[in-house]
Amino acid sequence: MCDNVSVSSQTRAGLTPGDLESLSAALASGKRATVYLRDAMPSLNLEAGASARVVSIDGSTVTVSPRGIDDQLPFEADELRRNRPAPGTTTAARGRTPKRAPAQDDPAPVAKPAVTPTVPADAPKKSRPASDTQPKAVEPTPPPATSKPPRKSKASTAPTTVTITASGESTWTVSVAHGTRKQGKPAEVTADRVARAMRELDDETAIAAVDAVIESARSAAQRRIEELSQELEAARAALAHLDGPGDDD
Repeated sequence: MCDNVSVSSQTRAGLTPGDLESLSAALASGKRATVYLRDAMPSLNLEAGASARVVSIDGSTVTVSPRGIDDQLPFEADELRRNRPAPGTTTAARGRTPKRAPAQDDPAPVAKPAVTPTVPADAPKKSRPASDTQPKAVEPTPPPATSKPPRKSKASTAPTTVTITASGESTWTVSVAHGTRKQGKPAEVTADRVARAMRELDDETAIAAVDAVIESARSAAQRRIEELSQELEAARAALAHLDGPGDDD
């Protein structure tokens, strides 16, 4: 009799073809379509009844993005349900590894946080080599060599002096000095050459001074000649007396 007929509570109620058409229409119109996982997935830390956003539908395969998972996972229609399960309803966890969505739908991989190893406080510190701990001596950089320009000789500003000196009555000398330094020894010159040089210079003061010295020397020479002439006459007279007449026989 029909009283002995019982319905198994293990019958799976996944997405029906009508649910798939309704979800496809929602995606086509740009609406958000949400489904729920029938079974828990401990490998992804997903509980049974976790919500997932529908990404695409291909036949009976529904690609979803579960909440809290930055990835797209493909499920069969019987692994999903249209409505949220009632509270207290549990399902055995399934050791299922979800299929990954096609490569073109994969989002960029999530960068894992870098793990910094913890060093115990009492861990011995490695001693660094002396060459790493001691600062290296830096050799001073010599200043660039600068070539000094050759020194220019200064133009001579000391005066050049030509001095004509009358030494005695008839001796004249010419000396040259550069500043206070004499150039060579004085050279003797005759009075007539000095007189001609003064007339070439055409300096009346110099001519008068030289003429006065020459005139004085001329007078002195004339007096000397007269004195010598008198001495000569006296010497001749003395000689004549010495040559007296000879003795008679």
